Amino acid sequence: MMPGARLQAAVELLAAIHGGTSPADRVSAAFFRQRRYMGGQDRRDVIDRVYAVLRRRSALDWWIDRTPSGPPEDRERARVIASLVLIDGWNADRIAGSFDGGHYRPDPLDRAEALLARSLAGQAISHPEQPRWVRLEYPEWLDADLADAFGERLEAEMSALMVEASLDLRCNSLKATREEAIAALARDDIAGVPTPLSPLGLRVRGRPALAATESFRSGLVEVQDEGSQLIALLTDARPGMRVVDFCAGAGGKTLALAAAMGNKGSIIASDVLAGRVERAATRLRRAGAHNVTRRAISGERDPWVKRHAGGFDRVLVDAPCGGSGTWRRNPDAKWRFSREDLGEVVALQERILASAARLVRPGGRLVYATCSLLPVENREQVGKFLAGAPDFSSLAIEQVWGEANPTPPCPTSGPWLSLTPASHGTDGFFVAVMQRAAAAAKT
Repeated sequence: MMPGARLQAAVELLAAIHGGTSPADRVSAAFFRQRRYMGGQDRRDVIDRVYAVLRRRSALDWWIDRTPSGPPEDRERARVIASLVLIDGWNADRIAGSFDGGHYRPDPLDRAEALLARSLAGQAISHPEQPRWVRLEYPEWLDADLADAFGERLEAEMSALMVEASLDLRCNSLKATREEAIAALARDDIAGVPTPLSPLGLRVRGRPALAATESFRSGLVEVQDEGSQLIALLTDARPGMRVVDFCAGAGGKTLALAAAMGNKGSIIASDVLAGRVERAATRLRRAGAHNVTRRAISGERDPWVKRHAGGFDRVLVDAPCGGSGTWRRNPDAKWRFSREDLGEVVALQERILASAARLVRPGGRLVYATCSLLPVENREQVGKFLAGAPDFSSLAIEQVWGEANPTPPCPTSGPWLSLTPASHGTDGFFVAVMQRAAAAAKT
């Protein structure tokens, strides 16, 4: 494809992403399925352009809105034009040469678009007059929440969320050691190195077509961020235990739990989205995980919970959340999330946590995790739960870490684990481990 055709595809994909409610990765997959004529490099160039715009959307819009004669009418075209100048350093003539109305190429620049391209010449994408939420790319309404979460580290943490995430894999210990997985990936011409925190993690260089490799097809490795791997490790599920993955989703942590248990004991993988629970079957078969029962539930108050109260050694609640910790991978998500959405998800988390706690046996553990950076979804949520559940107490994360993952040392101290891209190189994750008091001895 000619450069102009790739730009037109980027404009169309951005319009599809911003015009719907589905995540950018799903929209992109559907977009390319309808355009199978596009080669691999063409697709990669389009994706790179689109995600560059998504990661710097706020700053690009700030500049577009300052266009001397007013912003161009077509916002997606304007964003691509602005990105060409501010990110790639194109001049107005080069842009006009690609926006020439040729076959599959964008229509010629209108007057406002041409003026935008000329007015941005020589500018940097960041500007001293930009508010920090523009410069650091997050919604203005989250400014106080993020400042509360990070204080003086706000700049560093938000800057890290603007950078593309690494590709992390988890070695499936049911089938191979980490060293064996690294060797197998090397045979597929994929270079992987051990992750610093997870003893099962591999960090892969580049963007390989992993699904086409024998390492992936045979179940030696699974795609899973290092932080997500640590959630499963800190659940400390052991062979012979009864475990519930209460919000199992597509089953990534379920797979990790099954491997930790050596296929001994039992895991219930439940979720309200029956389709996701069913799709996890393919991953379970590939991984060789045989001790998992998949269960769709109607909600956090499903009668199944009452019938099985007090029956499990470990209950993992990887709760629905705002997803701020995953903005490196899902930069579009921040612009679809509102204050009202946050209020709804916090209320849902509270209900889920209270219901899932009923499943924990005396002496068992409840693990609460999110991929959020916001205190209201994390420490405040756990505080509310513990205030209303006197038979549960929080375990020091260093203690849990030492029991489940003795090397390397725990990266944080205190009652919970908080991981961030800037501090730990992972997505943003929060984990709290709470233990239920043992039943009083009968006399």
